[in-house]
Formats: sequence, structure tokens, C-alpha cells
Amino acid sequence: MATKIRLQRHGKKGKPFYYIVVADARAPRDGRFIERLGSYNPNTNPATIDINFDKTLNWVNDGAQPTDTCRAILAYKGVMYKKHLQGGVKKGALTEDQAAAKFAEWLDQKDGKITGKKSDLNTAKDTARKAALIAEAKKKEDKAAAIAAKYTPPAEEVEEEAPVAEVEETPAAEAAEAPVTVAEVEEAPVAEAATEEAPAAETEAPAAEADSAE
Repeated sequence: MATKIRLQRHGKKGKPFYYIVVADARAPRDGRFIERLGSYNPNTNPATIDINFDKTLNWVNDGAQPTDTCRAILAYKGVMYKKHLQGGVKKGALTEDQAAAKFAEWLDQKDGKITGKKSDLNTAKDTARKAALIAEAKKKEDKAAAIAAKYTPPAEEVEEEAPVAEVEETPAAEAAEAPVTVAEVEEAPVAEAATEEAPAAETEAPAAEADSAE
């Protein structure tokens, strides 16, 4: 009987999680299975993977074919690398001790990578949280300033602008009145000259009368 190692979907819409199971290749995806090997939750970061390492390795050695996703999961947990090392031992390329040392070294490197990734994620979360708090505080300040500007009485703005208008209009008014004053000063002698010529006309009147008498 051909067997497969595959995922069996569970969970709710938008947030699925999966069981890693061994099932008959002809069975439906979410149907009957032979054995459950572990679980896979992609909703966390990094994803949470829990498998029975020894049982999974035995099924792989017995010929169970993992799907593409399950192969990636098994490679992530080291099952496929362990199978590769066991093949080297069978061929005589490695001893049991050498294979165990290589696998232990691989596990240490893998744990270091996972720990580093978790640390980076925590740092990124803290930075994003601080940035969000700063942005929220600035948003509140802008909102408060907008509300204060909205409810400021417009009369204050008119009172502040009034002195500026008076200062600007005062020189213009004086400039408009200045020519009139000069014109009055210049026309004054003309009027006085006219009054001075009046007696001359009166002196000429007796002469005219004397001529008429003769």
C-alpha cells in the first residue's frame, strides 16, 4: 500500500492549523489516516512545528512519500538530513559516531538561527510599537491643535488686524490733504493782488466824471 505523509487541515476560516499524518495515498485529504505524526501551525512567527521525530524517520525510511509542504517541514526539523546521514552510514562513508556528531552540529546551528530570528522579530515588534506610540501621540496633538483653532473666536483676529489698517491708511490720508494746503497758500497772494487793484479803479472814476463835466 502506497502511503503519504501529508497535512490534514483543521481550524477555522482564515486561521488554519494542520495535523501531519500518514495516510493511504488514495484517501481524501481530510479523510481517514493511519497515524498522526505531529502538528503544524503557520499562524505564529516563526511557525510552530511539533512532530514525533523517531516515528516520522521510521515512516520515511519505510518508503512513505511526503508531499512538497511536508518535505519542507521534515527538512526544517532535520528528518531528511538524518535519513541522508543514515544512508551514508549504510554505504560505509560515515561511522555512527561521525553521523551523530554531524547531526548534533547541524542542530546547534539550526537552534542558533531560530533563536536569532526570534530575537530579531522581538526587536522589530518593540520598534514598531514605539513608532506607533509616537505616531499616536503626534496625531492627538494635531487633533487638539485643530480643535483649538476651530473654536477660537474670530473677533480676536479682527481686533489684531485693525491697528495695521489704521497705520497703513494714515500716511495716505496726509498725502491726499497735502496738495490742497499748498494750493491754498499759493492762491492767497493772487486774492490779495486783486484787492490791491480795486483802489486803482476807484481813482480812475473821478477822472471820468471830470471829462463828462467839461
